[in-house]
Amino acid sequence: MIILSWNVNGVRAIERKGFSEWLYRESPDIICLQETKSHPEQLSQELRQPQGYHAFWTYPEKKGYSGVATFSKEEPISVRYDLGIEGFEAEGRIITAEYPGFTLFNVYFPNGKKDDTRLKYKLDFYDIFLEYAERLRVKNSKLVICGDLNTAHKEIDLADPKKNEKISGFLPIERTWMDKLVDHGYIDTFRHFCQEPDQYTWWDMRTRARERNAGWRLDYFFVTAELIDSVTRAFIMQDVMGSDHCPVGIELE
Repeated sequence: MIILSWNVNGVRAIERKGFSEWLYRESPDIICLQETKSHPEQLSQELRQPQGYHAFWTYPEKKGYSGVATFSKEEPISVRYDLGIEGFEAEGRIITAEYPGFTLFNVYFPNGKKDDTRLKYKLDFYDIFLEYAERLRVKNSKLVICGDLNTAHKEIDLADPKKNEKISGFLPIERTWMDKLVDHGYIDTFRHFCQEPDQYTWWDMRTRARERNAGWRLDYFFVTAELIDSVTRAFIMQDVMGSDHCPVGIELE
């Protein structure tokens, strides 16, 4: 089983760049999209319901902002669109899909760069999400968390760590939460298989950073320890264009 995750930075924009053709060519069993920036009336039928997939969307109240979608060949047992906490539904940041063998979280975690208020929202979201995942873990210990976490965890995960250590996305308090995630038994699948540097998933388009591979690894697949033996590989698709992020993926037995 191949599961992909991609922050598309606007699903309608990426549709014009050949997303549907790419999707059918790659044919993943599940693909999780973040930052879809759309409402249903803005989507083509092909995009809203790709052939061969069950499609699940969550739409933010604010148009042109946030949003996630999950396309799955197998119909999940259940699907949920919130964290169960009032005040964290409006931005459409999560879809939880339960399958017979695991539970999958497709999450677009907040960006904290705008100001202190948004940084606090991001950190609160982090904590509430982990509490939510831990509650579901009691029912099913095999969890998959994928999406744009909006934080580079270690120095190896961005091109210029010293320059960015006071910038949201690499703040000690953000990285400490990711340490906490690992301490709870969630494993960074890519780093489980690969310790090489220069492996990034996001590049600043304004500075043409992708041409220099001066990027950040912001997109992840974490799995619980109970599932790691079923993960046969984890990968970054740096050659796939169309967004300021590239897709990442895992293969499960």
